[in-house]
Amino acid sequence: MADNVIRVCAQADVAPESVQAFDVGDRRLAVFQIGGHFFITDDECTHASASLADGMLDGDVIECAVHMGAFHVPTGAVKAPPCAVALRTYKVLLQGDDIYVNLDRDAAGEPA
Repeated sequence: MADNVIRVCAQADVAPESVQAFDVGDRRLAVFQIGGHFFITDDECTHASASLADGMLDGDVIECAVHMGAFHVPTGAVKAPPCAVALRTYKVLLQGDDIYVNLDRDAAGEPA
């Protein structure tokens, strides 16, 4: 399968230690800048239909604003209930001043 790489936004669109949501094709993705690194996950909490970009970012953990479940941003691992299903992560590619996402690979670069 060919990699599915799409431009998401400019790096300047995501302030340090923050998260912003962007529509990319038929998906809504959350782009995080943490410690000078960018991470991309699905924006929707796996527990309830809520935007993670509306949540509270604490270090590398995002807490959902609806039920306070939490995920480790770099890996998508569940950090707090009621969430039980890991968050989908994506491989980030930086090109010039822009952020691209590989929709066919997870954050570790493994096929999705």
